Amino acid sequence: MERTTRHPSLPARPSLALDRPQVARVLRNTYALLSLTLLFSAGVAALAVAGNWPAPGLVITLAGYFGLLFAVHKLQNSGWALPAVFALTGFMGYTLGPLLTHTLALPGGAGTIVAALGATGATFVALSAYVLTTRRDFSFMGGFLFAGLVIALVLAVGAYFFQMPALAMAVSGLVALLSVGLILFETSRIVSGGETNYVLATVGLFVSAFNLFTSLLSLMGIGGND
Repeated sequence: MERTTRHPSLPARPSLALDRPQVARVLRNTYALLSLTLLFSAGVAALAVAGNWPAPGLVITLAGYFGLLFAVHKLQNSGWALPAVFALTGFMGYTLGPLLTHTLALPGGAGTIVAALGATGATFVALSAYVLTTRRDFSFMGGFLFAGLVIALVLAVGAYFFQMPALAMAVSGLVALLSVGLILFETSRIVSGGETNYVLATVGLFVSAFNLFTSLLSLMGIGGND
């Protein structure tokens, strides 16, 4: 989980080939941890559905998410990094539970969840395979994606307080597109050696996949008012 550093007097490495063992290790650790966090988050979401846990509300959701995300970044190189990652992904699974409960109560809700989950998985695998195969650099998208996320957050809060379902659906479409871009961006950073901390890489990919899934649920007409 340590970031590599280069002495100022040494020349920059001319080729990515020298980094391939490290890149392969980061990719392996990232996808292994991502698999575990996805299973853990799904398990928490299933418990939330089974127990009919109430929705945490906007304030608790934002405070919990950004607070735990800050903790992950703060602890990224310590032994507490992994517990922080599972705390964050577990909390996100908890916030997903009430939405799934609402969806399952609707006609065809289970089928919609399966369709959204399948579309999310297929999109994630296709985008990851594309970057890993072509090794194309998507780092140029960083500024655009950050600005888009800020806009999406502001619009989402506005849609929540002013009860505007049409705006909420538009935000879902925007978040879905941004999530696709973030998957490309995060994966290319790992492949190019720009991200050497598999904890941060895992969190970035997990959040992107999570947001893509919830956005697809809304775009399919489920949970748009929530």
